[in-house]
Amino acid sequence: MNWTDLISNCRLGQEHRHPERHDDRTEFKRDYDRLIFSAPFRRLQNKTQVFPLPGSIFVHNRLTHSLEVASVGMSLGNDVARHLCKKNPDFIDSLIPEIGQIVATACLAHDLGNPPFGHSGEKAIQTFFSEGAGQGLKERVSPEFWSDITRFDGNANAFRLLTHSFKGRRKGGFAMTYSTLASIVKYPFPSYQATKKKFGFFTSEHDDYVTVATRLGIPRIDTADGSERWARYPLVYLVEAADDICYEIMDLEDAYKLKILSYDETAALMLSFFEETGKRHILQRISDEELSDPNEKIQYLRACVIGLLENECAQVFIGHEEEILSGTFSGALIDHVSATPCAAYRHCTEISRARIYKSRPVLDVELSGYRIMATLMELMTEAIEHPERYYSQQLIGRVSSQYDIENEDLETRVMAVIDYISGMTDVYALDVYQKICGISLPII
Repeated sequence: MNWTDLISNCRLGQEHRHPERHDDRTEFKRDYDRLIFSAPFRRLQNKTQVFPLPGSIFVHNRLTHSLEVASVGMSLGNDVARHLCKKNPDFIDSLIPEIGQIVATACLAHDLGNPPFGHSGEKAIQTFFSEGAGQGLKERVSPEFWSDITRFDGNANAFRLLTHSFKGRRKGGFAMTYSTLASIVKYPFPSYQATKKKFGFFTSEHDDYVTVATRLGIPRIDTADGSERWARYPLVYLVEAADDICYEIMDLEDAYKLKILSYDETAALMLSFFEETGKRHILQRISDEELSDPNEKIQYLRACVIGLLENECAQVFIGHEEEILSGTFSGALIDHVSATPCAAYRHCTEISRARIYKSRPVLDVELSGYRIMATLMELMTEAIEHPERYYSQQLIGRVSSQYDIENEDLETRVMAVIDYISGMTDVYALDVYQKICGISLPII
C-alpha cells in the first residue's frame, strides 16, 4: 500500500458528483460534521458503555466515550502525519496532513453500530437466532446471511449504518469518504470467513467494502483456502489504539467514581504505567499543583497515562510503518508499546475483567438488557414472519418508514428488524419493551 492512494476524499455513492461548496471545510471535516449532527451519533448518549446509565454519579456512555476516543485519535493521526510530512516533504501539499481528521472522524463512528445494552444486546441478537426462536429461519435464508445474523457484530453494523441506503435516505448512506469508511473496518473480511466472532461487514455491504478497498489500493491477502480477506487499512491501527487507550483507562476512573476500586488501588494502577523516575515526577507535579482532592488527583493521573500511551502508540506505528503498509504487522499497537506500560496495561485489563466487568451493577444491566433485547427480537421477528396477523400489523405499524420491514424478501425484513432494534437507545428499548408487553401504558 502507498500513502498517496490510501488517503482519498472521494465519497462512496457520489464518485461522479462534484457538488458546489460554500465554505472551506475539507471533505474529511465534512465527514466529521455529518456524524456530529446525525441522529445515530446523538443516540449514543443514551447507550451503555460499561456501567448502567448514570444516576447521581456521571459515568461514561457511548457518546462521551466516542468523543474522548476521537480526541486521542486526532492526536495519534496528527503525530503520524507530521512524521510522514517530515520524511517526505512532498506530502505537505497533499491530503496526508488530514490524517488526524480522518482518524478522529472514524473514532466518532466506531461505536455507531452498537445495539442497546452493550455486549449484552449484541449477544441477545446473536443467540435469538442461534439458540432461541429464530433458529427456525436457518433453512429459509442463505448460509452467508445466517452467518451474519448469528454473529451479529457492532463493528460490521457501524459500516452498514454509514453505507446502507435506508428508505428515504441518500444513495450510499452517509456518503462518507473512502478513507473514513476504511478506517472503521477493524476486521476486513465477511462473517462467513471469520475464524473468531469478529468480522468487518455484512454480506449486504460486501460490494461496498470491495469498492472502498479497490479504490484505496488495499490488497487482498492470499490465503491457503482462498477465503476473502484484505490487509488492514493502516489508519485502523490508530483508531483501534485510541479506543484501547480510552476504554481501559476511563473504565478505571469510572470504577473509582462508583467505589468499585478505592483511591489507593486506582492511583497505584495508573502509576504502574511509569518507571520510578516518571512516578516521582508525577507525584511532585501533584504536590506542586497542590491537588488535594482525590478526584482531581485521579483525573491528573489519568491524563498522564493517556498522554504516555498516545505517544507510545504513535511511535510504534511510525517504527513499524513498512510492516503496516505491507500488511504484515501483527496485533494491535498497544501490544507493542515498551515493557513497563505494556505490562501495566495488561494488568489493568485483568483487574477490569475481575473487578469491573463482573461487578453487580454491570451484571444487572447485562441481565436486564439481554431479556429486553431477546423479547423485542422475538416479537418483531414473529411479526414479519406472519404479517397478516392483527398483533403483527400493530407492531409493524410502529416501526419507522426508513426500515424496509414490509419487503417481500425475508432476509431484507429480518435485517430491517435488526436495524430497528439495534438502533434503539437503552431507554427507548426499555420503553418499547414495557409497552408491547403490557407492563406500562403510554401517558397521553
